[in-house]
Amino acid sequence: MIVVADSTPIISLLKIKRLGILEKLFGEVLIPPAVFDELVRNPDFRDEAEEIRNCRFIRSCEPEGGLSGADLIRRTGGIDIGESEAIMLTKALSADLLIIDEVKGRRAALDAGVRITGTIGVLLVAFEKKLLTAGEIEECVSGLRSAGRHIGEKHFEKLLGMIRR
Repeated sequence: MIVVADSTPIISLLKIKRLGILEKLFGEVLIPPAVFDELVRNPDFRDEAEEIRNCRFIRSCEPEGGLSGADLIRRTGGIDIGESEAIMLTKALSADLLIIDEVKGRRAALDAGVRITGTIGVLLVAFEKKLLTAGEIEECVSGLRSAGRHIGEKHFEKLLGMIRR
């Protein structure tokens, strides 16, 4: 399975100390150069940047021929360059899945015919595969909220309903 990720889900999983879930679920996760830059260039997050640089299952990737079209997606979709490159990389590699959280980015990806999930979807799959318990999922969501990550009440309630069956 070929999986591409945008920066926000990676940052969210870093904040709750669950980045390793990606490796357990997908083996390798590819990111475009703009996402790699977003993850490692902020001097306020040196420890997190170092973790990404040393992460053996997250790999920066640019397909042969580059990521032409990313700027057009960025401008027409009103999204940032990392999101647009992630969409283009997903399409260029015929990847199976793009992990992306932002609403506009998700909409642009769907418009481009890309299969998506987000941080909550990753946590749900980890639960289904018995990598996380219901209690751990609740801790993760609480941790995300405490870290200032936006999780809509509707999504939270839906997730709780699914893990408490």
